[in-house]
Amino acid sequence: MKNIITILSVLAIAATVNAADAPKKAKGDPAAAFAKMDKDSDGKISKDEFMATPGAKKDAAKAGESFTKKDKNSDGFLSKEEMAPAKKKEK
Repeated sequence: MKNIITILSVLAIAATVNAADAPKKAKGDPAAAFAKMDKDSDGKISKDEFMATPGAKKDAAKAGESFTKKDKNSDGFLSKEEMAPAKKKEK
């Protein structure tokens, strides 16, 4: 019984350490999300790269509109600045 408790304790500690060392998920980190979408690592996201995301595949029409709206300079690519979350205005 002591062996089982010891093994379970070691597993619990290992799981905690691994969770703390895990990289941030792209969803919570804008830079990681940008890097994940930028498949060719050219520092910008093409419409093809944008449309290849799981969210875009669910609703291509909505994703296309979103891409166009985010592409402020109409160059056909999204920069890190264009992809940055909109900042809320202070009241």
